[in-house]
Amino acid sequence: MAYSQTSHKRPTAVSDCAFDNGVMSTSLTAADSERGQLRPASALLHHADGSPIRILVVDDEHTLTDLLQMALRYEGWEVKSAASGQQALTVAREFNPDAVVLDIMLPDIDGLQVMARMREGGGETPVLFLTAKDSLDDRIAGLTAGGDDYVTKPFSLEELVARLRSLLRRSRALIADTQDPRIVVGDLVLDEDSYEVTRAGEPISLTATEFELLRYLMRNPRRVLSKAQILDRVWSYDFGGTSSVVELYISYLRKKIDAGRSPMIHTVRGAGYMIKAA
Repeated sequence: MAYSQTSHKRPTAVSDCAFDNGVMSTSLTAADSERGQLRPASALLHHADGSPIRILVVDDEHTLTDLLQMALRYEGWEVKSAASGQQALTVAREFNPDAVVLDIMLPDIDGLQVMARMREGGGETPVLFLTAKDSLDDRIAGLTAGGDDYVTKPFSLEELVARLRSLLRRSRALIADTQDPRIVVGDLVLDEDSYEVTRAGEPISLTATEFELLRYLMRNPRRVLSKAQILDRVWSYDFGGTSSVVELYISYLRKKIDAGRSPMIHTVRGAGYMIKAA
């Protein structure tokens, strides 16, 4: 079976989750867009003709697929899901996805067989595998069989989205040529491909978590992000800690980004954090 989340998991606390009769809904409305729940058009990856990227998510854990659909639709992408290997093959034929997020352990046929069947006709759709964190054999098997990348469960949504964006940018025949791996806010530059960060041309060394946090802030400039939103995007989706870890890492970033310079990272009392050009 695919990785199962425990019942005491910290619930998704962001305001763009809705529940209907106990079932999480991932649809985004015009009101969500007004609140900043949709990525600005200039930051979206899309086809050269302007149509949205299509992503297929395959996992038999419905709560997880709902969460992934929400995160990927936030990118402006069209998303469909499947709960089994056979269903994934049917959806893939009809949907023609640009990339597939694929759990290796499925209830009928495993993810490796699903990928092999999807590519029987010569297609090279990028595949991002989901694997158990202690399953080295699965990770090796997935990459050896032709998988393009993988993330281990539990993972942060920001990391998964970043890896997908990297895979999609390499699909130059599909993606608009105007896309740039750099995110720029004022004199602060973050390169998603090289994982380099500079401010006013000076390199800044960050840990992996600091980088993910800064990336999330920079991809949402001048937007107030709550601690709950940051936890949901930057830390693992089943993270059991408290929001105080966000305060701690914000302080780390400030020491590296703002020390001796005009501040870019701001606290909005009672609401969260925001980054903007100095």
